[in-house]
Amino acid sequence: MSQASPEPRHRDQPPGEDELWEVVADPSRKKVLDLILAHGQATPTALAAELPFTRQAVAKHLAVLARAGLVEARRQGREVRYTIRTERLDAAARAMAHAAQAMAAAAARWDSRLDAIKRLAEASAGTSRPVSPPLTSTDAVQAGSAPEKRG
Repeated sequence: MSQASPEPRHRDQPPGEDELWEVVADPSRKKVLDLILAHGQATPTALAAELPFTRQAVAKHLAVLARAGLVEARRQGREVRYTIRTERLDAAARAMAHAAQAMAAAAARWDSRLDAIKRLAEASAGTSRPVSPPLTSTDAVQAGSAPEKRG
């Protein structure tokens, strides 16, 4: 049985949190966002001049960022200028901070669990002595105490 596909998203509706993570996870898109933030606004041509990829690649990254609601395009004459949508970027930053807190809390829980296991293992090692395997006749011969022969 196949799963029902998720309800389609309207064009003006921003993506969900999972989609947002995917958008901002790409290092190239992060560079595009950083440059727009540094300049306040930028055209695809200006961005391509500062990045190691083509204007077409920049335009594709900008389209993904625009669908995610992170940038806004404004036409000025023949050029399209992109600016950051700060409210959406702030929401993304809050989501990332929340995820970082959740991961830190999980790490702290694991640290305390591992510490408890370590203490149990150390306490167990301190109260028990190592058990040696029984000697075989070959071990006795090698050690120089061969079994006596009876006549």
